[in-house]
Amino acid sequence: MIDKLPGWIWPATWIMSAVAGMINVTGVLGFAHEAVTHLTGVTTQLGAALAGGNMAGVLHLSGILVSFVAGAALCGGIVGRASLTGRRRYGAAFFLEALLLAAAVPLLDHQISAGVFLTCGAAGLQNGMVTAFSGSVVRTTHLSGLFTDLGLLTGQGLRGLPPDLRRWKLCLIAISGFLIGAVAGAAAFQYLGFHTLLIPAAITATAGAGIFLQYYKSDSRRGAAPGGN
Repeated sequence: MIDKLPGWIWPATWIMSAVAGMINVTGVLGFAHEAVTHLTGVTTQLGAALAGGNMAGVLHLSGILVSFVAGAALCGGIVGRASLTGRRRYGAAFFLEALLLAAAVPLLDHQISAGVFLTCGAAGLQNGMVTAFSGSVVRTTHLSGLFTDLGLLTGQGLRGLPPDLRRWKLCLIAISGFLIGAVAGAAAFQYLGFHTLLIPAAITATAGAGIFLQYYKSDSRRGAAPGGN
């Protein structure tokens, strides 16, 4: 499946991984100190809250899980099962992610949990987009699977099997993007606080605008009115 990925997927993967790293580090450094782009830790915390009878924690953590799933559901409703087509509905999904991130900023500034939920929804939306257009091959919002792949690839190499260079490339691109995004986000958070989220919001809005511009130009060349998928 990786062999079928187009060339633009490599820089896109790095950029979207950096976006996820920046979003996640903002959540970790924020008032709730929670990861927002993946749910393993949140689900573990939910289990502890249930065992300890911490109903306020249960409600808050459940809200995070529901928000992430809702974001992915929004993606499914917008893009359907579209694969690597770059259609306009991906542009709409990028714009919606940007809107969710921007809307979260004033809420987080006032320590309102709804801001965390909007941020998680944006992360779920992004993960849904990447999953939809790559056929589950690419992930940008969490790294456990990528590090697992690196371990498997290393073990296969030690066994003498031919290296899967494209898989190595994909893992290293996504991991490095996420890490650099986290570094940049942490540095920005010191000066901007939750307004750091406006940086990934701007990036995703630009991506959405680029997709719409691509199709506007394509329609213009064909002499057709803008529209369609």
